Amino acid sequence: MIRSLTHSLCITHHLMNSIRFNETYPDITVSDQYYERALAVQKPITQTLAKGPGQFTKGIAPKYLDRGKGAHVWDVDGNEYLDFNAAIGPVSLGYCYPVVDEAIRQQLSKGITFSLMHPLEVELSELIQEIIPNAEAVKISKTGADVCSAAIRVARAFTGREKVFCCGYHGWHDWYIAVTSRNAGIPDAIQDMTYTFEYNDIDSIKAALDDTVAALILEPFIFEAPKPGFLEELAEVCRENGTLLIFDEMWTGFRIAIGGAQEYFNVKPDLAVYSKACANGMPIALLTGRTDVMNLFNNEVFSYTTFGGEALSLAACIATINELRDKNVPAYLDEKGGLLKNGYNQLAAELGLSHLTRCIGYNCRSMVTFAPGAGNGLELKTLMQQEMIKRGILWAGFHNMCFSHSDEDIAYTLSAYRDVLPIMKEAIESGNVKSYLHGEVLEAVFRKTSDYNIKPRVTV
Repeated sequence: MIRSLTHSLCITHHLMNSIRFNETYPDITVSDQYYERALAVQKPITQTLAKGPGQFTKGIAPKYLDRGKGAHVWDVDGNEYLDFNAAIGPVSLGYCYPVVDEAIRQQLSKGITFSLMHPLEVELSELIQEIIPNAEAVKISKTGADVCSAAIRVARAFTGREKVFCCGYHGWHDWYIAVTSRNAGIPDAIQDMTYTFEYNDIDSIKAALDDTVAALILEPFIFEAPKPGFLEELAEVCRENGTLLIFDEMWTGFRIAIGGAQEYFNVKPDLAVYSKACANGMPIALLTGRTDVMNLFNNEVFSYTTFGGEALSLAACIATINELRDKNVPAYLDEKGGLLKNGYNQLAAELGLSHLTRCIGYNCRSMVTFAPGAGNGLELKTLMQQEMIKRGILWAGFHNMCFSHSDEDIAYTLSAYRDVLPIMKEAIESGNVKSYLHGEVLEAVFRKTSDYNIKPRVTV
């Protein structure tokens, strides 16, 4: 069993929970105090939906984290947790990873943002060109939404077309969020230019593509694997139609392979976008692609930001990518993530629960799922989260692996699952999962995963 690390945060009003089978749920008094203060001044109270209280059961889960080290985090009340959220993706090596932190400190001593360009912009772009197959040219920005929108804009400029087909989550900007339920404030004209398609359904795409479609953007995979030949055929039909293919590699980039999904599947898109994993938590985003398309940013397409050349993030990104490559981190994530995913499924089988719950996805990022027959999915996820948090694991349904997750971490997590799954089984068999909850049920995420709206092209 993992022993608690020494706490640097001095809390005297209660006994802090640690990474162990605790007798009680964590005391979250200070978290709740911050939350009450936030309600008075912030609208909304979270900067990222996936980090907000709607995704962590109110009354049980902490709301604010204070610090992290390796694969462990501590909340503002001093409770310690093993973290499988990886800051919703950016932490690929681990919290406070020494090599990256040292690169940041060295650059900090020289300055952060300057009045002219910085040499690290060139050095990072050269490094990206070495490792990402389609990187004939590189553009640097700050967030995933930035580069997704830049990719769509340049694709429209290059093709002279307006419509976009998308599959996955691509940020908060108008062109994409128009297809979700949170589309207030977006003009109807913009909502009529973006269409969703179902992953792995090549026939519907072929039927709908026409000479009005500028770009097709998708996450190369989320949890479902591509059917044999799907990505290859997708690239071909886009090429034949004059539509630019864009890979959104926020989650796949630097995790499934150093060069991302395009390297892993050997399918080269026209454009690709990256962010989360490449700087171990520092804010940076990358757009890579064909020279003839990217050339339009020189004079015709506008996409700039003051902080695009911020040097701390550039230094962190270079250090992170070198570490990912030198230590072959994707292979590590695959190995350790496989132990966790396969271990969960084996435990479910031993308890006769395989028909009700399983862990799916690629090893570097897997997800625990529940079958419809098990009951209300949000209630089941809430109960699992409640019991995993009691055992010192900050659980949100995912295993976002990082290089700091150790064999000991994985063994402990599986021991927690072995302890919690019988509770899940009992709750499911009772027919009243909600009665087992001590906090509020989690909220649904708006993310578009169904109700796909592309239509066959009209022929005269």
